[in-house]
Amino acid sequence: MLELKSISFEVEENRGQKEIIHQLDLTIKEGEFVVVTGPNGGGKSTLAKLIAGIEKPSSGSICFDGRDITASSITERANMGISFAFQQPVRFKGIHVLDLIRLAAKKNLSAADACQYLSEVGLCAKDYINREVNGSLSGGELKRIEIATVLARASRLSVFDEPEAGIDLWSFQNLIHVFERMRETTKGSIMIISHQERILNIADRIVVIADGSITKSGTREEILPEILGTASAVEVCDYYRRER
Repeated sequence: MLELKSISFEVEENRGQKEIIHQLDLTIKEGEFVVVTGPNGGGKSTLAKLIAGIEKPSSGSICFDGRDITASSITERANMGISFAFQQPVRFKGIHVLDLIRLAAKKNLSAADACQYLSEVGLCAKDYINREVNGSLSGGELKRIEIATVLARASRLSVFDEPEAGIDLWSFQNLIHVFERMRETTKGSIMIISHQERILNIADRIVVIADGSITKSGTREEILPEILGTASAVEVCDYYRRER
């Protein structure tokens, strides 16, 4: 389905070039649930943005369903079936939650149909369907609304960049249930950038990225014990943060 071939990405820094991603190869199969993890600053979020089309690679190619999409825009990729959920969701002044879900679904959903997606992410639909997507919503509420729009798109590939960032424990536990249901019921593929053990533990495959390269890739049974060892999930996350 998705294939990255020898992808590199550089940025200009202090009058020189800094390589963030180095000759990276990655394939995501149809219906596969992949979690990408590794030290902060290793290139995980950059990888997600390259797949979504927010950034363009310095070299290499990206193919989706056998089609070269390296030069395709965010909109073109979205129309092909690639969705991206930001680490920090965007606020839209003047746009209501119902409008956002209708835009995502690309059809004039009834309020009742739109409410189904909000219920999926643990929000009381009647309290949110007519809310404006602005500063009145908390980070956790915005995160869940954004995931509801991804569900409404029914994408071929859904990419989530650290969906647990900035949300409370209750919201995180609810997100785990959402991803578990997606894993069981979705016909598309899912890629999540995450440090969290509970998200890693529901992956079909775990990919570890450090210094812009893949250092490990395998099933959760193969990779998770190597990542965690005798450390707790909190200790592992602290280690990743210290590596920033």
